Amino acid sequence: MMRTAMFASAVALGALSLGGCATKNFVRDQVAVVGGRVDQTDQHVAAVEGTAKDALDRANAAGKLAEGKFLYSEVLSDDSMKFRVNHWELSPEAQARLDAFADKLKTENKNVYVEVQGHTDSTGPKDYNYKLGEQRAEAVRRYLNQHGVPLNRMSTISYGPDAPVQPNDNKDGRQANRRVVLIVLA
Repeated sequence: MMRTAMFASAVALGALSLGGCATKNFVRDQVAVVGGRVDQTDQHVAAVEGTAKDALDRANAAGKLAEGKFLYSEVLSDDSMKFRVNHWELSPEAQARLDAFADKLKTENKNVYVEVQGHTDSTGPKDYNYKLGEQRAEAVRRYLNQHGVPLNRMSTISYGPDAPVQPNDNKDGRQANRRVVLIVLA
């Protein structure tokens, strides 16, 4: 009888310990699943924070523009500054126009702020056009910087296809919309 009771106790104790291991394994597995979800959430939060920082930087740049007094704008939309479809490279004619613009800024010797606006026609996906407009504006900003205009006095913004000057329903209208606009503020 004693032997049977001891055997029954040993079996019960073994069952409890096995149950404890199963519970520990279950908890460990669940923690791993939740840990993976937390890692994914952290990555998503980091991406959102990066986007939010970019938006804040653009808002601060817009704030500088709002504080400034408008002096003049220069629309680089004649044949020298119209960009080919899907391109942001500056032609020699565009470079000559930008040289004259940079010289004018240096000659006036005023503390001015320049917003470089990139525009596109409406063909293609909107997100692509926003990126293309930014590339066009950045090409102009880099060129102006190489010719003496300080980077801290310029910002870029892409309007993509959102601010057309001509209808996008014909070739001439689309070509007119592929442009860069320079806004000069005091």
